[in-house]
Amino acid sequence: MSWPPFDSPCLAPPPDDAGPLGPCLHCQVRHLAVCSALSPEEIQALETVASVQALEPGAVLARQGDTRRHVYTVTRGALRLVRVSADGRRQVAGFALPGDFVGLSGAPTHQHDIEALAATELCRFGADAMQRLGTRYPHLQAKLLERACVELDTAREQMMSLARMTPIERMGDFLLRLAARQARAGNPGPAVALPMPRADIADHLGLTVETVSRSLTALRTRGLIALPGTYVVEILDPAGLKALEAA
Repeated sequence: MSWPPFDSPCLAPPPDDAGPLGPCLHCQVRHLAVCSALSPEEIQALETVASVQALEPGAVLARQGDTRRHVYTVTRGALRLVRVSADGRRQVAGFALPGDFVGLSGAPTHQHDIEALAATELCRFGADAMQRLGTRYPHLQAKLLERACVELDTAREQMMSLARMTPIERMGDFLLRLAARQARAGNPGPAVALPMPRADIADHLGLTVETVSRSLTALRTRGLIALPGTYVVEILDPAGLKALEAA
């Protein structure tokens, strides 16, 4: 299997004047991450329990049912979250991009397989250490709860939206959401990187691979997007893509 040549260099070494707080305060995705609203003292405490973990493309971070021992912030690259049903059907629940927090759950085990789509770097925290820090710093605990609630609301909204969309509308909505996430990470477009293969998009949107390809071709024919490469889409008409949902 070939992997997308996706590389989002959002983990850079700290500048020479980083000071005693080290790289956490100067992380390039800090404004997206759960630590964005923390005080310098809280960030310094968080940094003491943090470590960097690198994954090669295709590497497995966790399997569904594994004991949940760590939580992670994606600082570079991309992950996919996959759930396999009892009858063997595969569903891609979502994708984690730079700034996303992975592994936050009330369950003692992972609810998805978590796999690297590209060369990926993570800021890793022990789940027990995070719980202790949450007790010590209520602001951190509140931030984690806020992040969990936002992700739950987003997932529900997306599920309800997809149920009433046509395949082309689903594809347009997916591209707009991906573009918005990458814009927050510092890539304003119009080029949008697709760190995932077509099969993952299909399993995420509840479509077939053929339907995904046909939908992309239809959007290109309408002049809404360009397809300069397999893993790149250029959004030419964001308003036109948005209008698909209201058509």
